[in-house]
Amino acid sequence: MKKVLSNVRKEMKKVKWPTKKDMIKYSIATLSIILFFCIFFVASDLIIMGIKELMK
Repeated sequence: MKKVLSNVRKEMKKVKWPTKKDMIKYSIATLSIILFFCIFFVASDLIIMGIKELMK
């Protein structure tokens, strides 16, 4: 068990963690994509609903 924890510690030292600036950039990109798809699907739903109403 001790050897496993030692190896984990060594591997964790090799990890390159993102900087605060990078995290802000990635977060903004992620939220932008989520917002885009949210608007896209709401608009698609409204358009399809409008077409169904016109066909009645």
